[in-house]
Amino acid sequence: MKPLHKGLLLALLHLLIVCSLGAKLLYDRASRPRLWMKVASYDPDLPIRGRYLSINLDLPFEGMYDQPYKEAGYRCDLVVENSQLIARLNENGEFWVPTMRTNTNSVIVSTRMAYFLPESATDPSRRPAGEELWVEATIPRKGPPRPIRLGVKKDGTLTPLVIR
Repeated sequence: MKPLHKGLLLALLHLLIVCSLGAKLLYDRASRPRLWMKVASYDPDLPIRGRYLSINLDLPFEGMYDQPYKEAGYRCDLVVENSQLIARLNENGEFWVPTMRTNTNSVIVSTRMAYFLPESATDPSRRPAGEELWVEATIPRKGPPRPIRLGVKKDGTLTPLVIR
């Protein structure tokens, strides 16, 4: 086989691998649940990586306050129940709850999600008082949710953001 043919065969193989990943993500978006979740974002501009929001989820919990306090935090799984994502205590869970919050019925779950922003976009994580940042995401079988779009909840009404 000629070197040119080997190179073209290798390029085709790489293209098939990338397309199979894209097909899997599109299939997940069509077949897996899509939910809106309240978020706690941080680190909107890291010069090395470009502009993005690192997103942690602010979720209702199940079974965490029944446990003794642990300074090291808690492990949990994310479970969809009644069209809502819930953090459920699991010592071998995939996600991390660094600390418990008092006087609330939710916890901040570290999820390793990133929402990338155009260079010209304003930082959507800086919200005026009375507004909450939310994210619509696909919930895969394993791994962190995959963000689709951001929204703002104000006075009980959720409005998707147009980011340019």
